[in-house]
Amino acid sequence: MSPAPGVPGDTIRGVSTTSRAARPATGLAIVPALLGLVRFKHTVFALPFALAGALLARLEWPSAATIGWVLLAMVGARSLAMALNRLVDARIDAANPRTAGREIPSGRLTAAQVLWFSAGSLAALLVAVSRLPEITWYLWPVPVAGFWLYPYTKRFTWACHLVLGVVIGLAPVGGWIAVTGSFALAPVLLGLAVAAWIGGFDVIYALLDVEFDRAHGINSVPARFGPVRALWITRGLHAASVALLAGAGAAAGTSWVYFAGVAACAAVLLFENLHVDPADQGRIQAAFGRANGILALIFIAFVVLEVTLP
Repeated sequence: MSPAPGVPGDTIRGVSTTSRAARPATGLAIVPALLGLVRFKHTVFALPFALAGALLARLEWPSAATIGWVLLAMVGARSLAMALNRLVDARIDAANPRTAGREIPSGRLTAAQVLWFSAGSLAALLVAVSRLPEITWYLWPVPVAGFWLYPYTKRFTWACHLVLGVVIGLAPVGGWIAVTGSFALAPVLLGLAVAAWIGGFDVIYALLDVEFDRAHGINSVPARFGPVRALWITRGLHAASVALLAGAGAAAGTSWVYFAGVAACAAVLLFENLHVDPADQGRIQAAFGRANGILALIFIAFVVLEVTLP
């Protein structure tokens, strides 16, 4: 088989990483291909927390312009992060039967197309931060460096899930700084809460590839410690996430409304951890996608209520 366009043939511990190439998308067909590349529906994992950081900064609604620039920054940042992740992991994705159908290894998008998309996403991020407090202009290289670093971490450490969590955990910190132009304890605690939450459910997601990861030298918590112990690590991270969410609310001076939201998030995490079964891929997918999407929406809904109710 010939390699997908833009993805040189390679091997990972003796297994070919090339994949049969489809015809690259052109014209309007490139839009759904790019939406598939960035998994646009998974934006729910980060965007609500960026908005939460902006709303909790002064416990009131920022200007419409600020909200708009925060949204543009988040869309640009997340699109860039996903595009870079797919570029760096293209050969690994091609070797894994579960991911070989993704846009780059399948040939629906070329590496050049994804690079151009990455450049456009970075441009959107830079336009947005140029309209926010000056400090955001000096800080934007920090998350972008994280976007580059994360995909490589699975090559050398099982703690890659925590790196992903920390990178995404920058979102609420960025939302807060976009409104206030300064750091504070509350957004740091909120960012750490997101990091623990994301790191925990990324461990669940890695259950899908335990055997592949072990066979091909890819590091993950399930591959290193086994599925049962991995789920206990997830439970610990999620317990820490709930505690950090509560701490962030206390530091920001929120009311009982916010803490009711934290309790609702804790209930979702409890369900997620009780529901997941490492032997059942359907339950893994439900715990990863559905439960965490619901949690993010519940959290932002209660934050909106916190700043809206008299």
